[in-house]
Amino acid sequence: MSQPSDIEIARAARKKPITEIADRLGIPEEAVLPYGRDKAKVDRDFIAGLADRPRGKLVLVTAVTPTPAGEGKTTTTVGLGDGLARIGENVAICLREASLGPCFGMKGGAAGGGHAQVVPMEEMNLHFTGDFHAITSAHNLLAAMIDNHIHWGNALDIDARRVTWRRVMDMNDRALRDVVVSLGGVGNGFPRQTGFDITVASEIMAILCLARDLDDLQARLGRIIIGYTRDKAPVTAKDLKADGAMVVLLREAMQPNLVQTLENTPAFVHGGPFANIAHGCNSVVATETALRLADIVVTEAGFGADLGAEKFLDIKCRKAGLSPDAAVLVATVRSLKMSGGVDKADLGDEDAEAVARGCANLGRHLENLRGYGLPVLVAINRFDGDTEAELAAVRDYVEGQGAEVHLCTHWAEGGAGTEGLARRVAEVVQAGEADFAPIYPDDMGLVEKIETVARRIYRAEGIDMPAPVRAQLADWEKAGFGDLPVCMAKTQYSFSADPGLRGAPDGFRVPVREVRLSAGAGFVVAICGEIMTMPGLPRVPAAEAIGLNEAGEIEGLF
Repeated sequence: MSQPSDIEIARAARKKPITEIADRLGIPEEAVLPYGRDKAKVDRDFIAGLADRPRGKLVLVTAVTPTPAGEGKTTTTVGLGDGLARIGENVAICLREASLGPCFGMKGGAAGGGHAQVVPMEEMNLHFTGDFHAITSAHNLLAAMIDNHIHWGNALDIDARRVTWRRVMDMNDRALRDVVVSLGGVGNGFPRQTGFDITVASEIMAILCLARDLDDLQARLGRIIIGYTRDKAPVTAKDLKADGAMVVLLREAMQPNLVQTLENTPAFVHGGPFANIAHGCNSVVATETALRLADIVVTEAGFGADLGAEKFLDIKCRKAGLSPDAAVLVATVRSLKMSGGVDKADLGDEDAEAVARGCANLGRHLENLRGYGLPVLVAINRFDGDTEAELAAVRDYVEGQGAEVHLCTHWAEGGAGTEGLARRVAEVVQAGEADFAPIYPDDMGLVEKIETVARRIYRAEGIDMPAPVRAQLADWEKAGFGDLPVCMAKTQYSFSADPGLRGAPDGFRVPVREVRLSAGAGFVVAICGEIMTMPGLPRVPAAEAIGLNEAGEIEGLF
């Protein structure tokens, strides 16, 4: 008998009132701001009062390089959290919110899967508590104020040709990548070329996820550089007097969201920057709140460890003063098979040799994570078709690297399928073996930081950076931005900037074609290869299968 779909499992969940979930973490009822019966925000004043409490232990869940075969990083994060709760640990989970673009496109939602999900699944994957709408509105308010300022005399002498602030919407829409605005005559302003990004690529998304409180949020928003004057001097959101109104729009969105898993484990779901074009982690506020309330916090970082984990460790942890205690590296036999050269259509055929070849990808991620001073456990997210020979190939490889490997069946069994991993995670974090350190210091030059990530994490031979890009980085260093970390924007499908290079490629160089200063978020973005900040829908978008059934229930969402 086949397992019900994710949405059917989620709909059958025995959810508890959100006040009971909050009570499990010691959050009083007056600090719970309900959005219905099963989701809530946590009051900012209560969060501020937690500052003197000791932090719990922090566990990062990351994965091998993603493939169309699937890895199940979020599913494993949820399953591990449920497993820790089953063995009696006071645990909380921290995840990112889902973007509407992938939900209606190809990737699907971000609530886990099978019997390892966060609920309410439908609301989480759609409008949730409105955070993304608030971010979209704040971003586009600033865009409107830029064009309005230019229209009414341009007292700041903004050069319309050098406006860098684009507009955003939370949907995949390739037609909006490049547009011309203000057509139609004098009354509509000055025509200029611009475009749209997806909301998760907005600097405001990154800012909300890195800000500590409303004061920090407003200060960061004020530092956003929207463009340059005719004399090439930067113009900020504060110069336009936009920061106050923007923080008003984001006031409620700044408070983290509390929900629960299918097994009623508390989960904070807040913020959602992409990991290939942003830093790919949930908010600092949510993580800090969880750490002050739970003994163990399980969080994830987007895509493979070369993207999400690197940015979690080199950006988020650096900025927030976090020190993770362990990492869990997720892999599937199917994804390793693809990394070993097997086509998606042939994944059902047993091929232990291909799995062994693909393990080179796992090994590189494992070595990289250890390079940060973290103890690393490998979790095999088991699929029904995995054979004993294929599982043995993974086990033999990981043990040959001197690491632990745990077979997990949380998709089918929930927390019961991760109890073995959970026990070892609890033992490892309590042992205090971690000696975490980012891979580059603040005072290293920006070019050297980019090259350090390319060489140490991607294993590139070096970087190719045009002279104008190097000059731009030098100018930013002179302007006082040299101590910022770098946020590498590249394909998620390869260690290289070429999505066609599977496995653990070598002998390649990383092209850095553009750099962008996110002065409010506090990092420099290096664009490596072709990266889309506004995705398009696939030939057959998931939206075609989504609708309401006769009972008025959502169908087709996954």
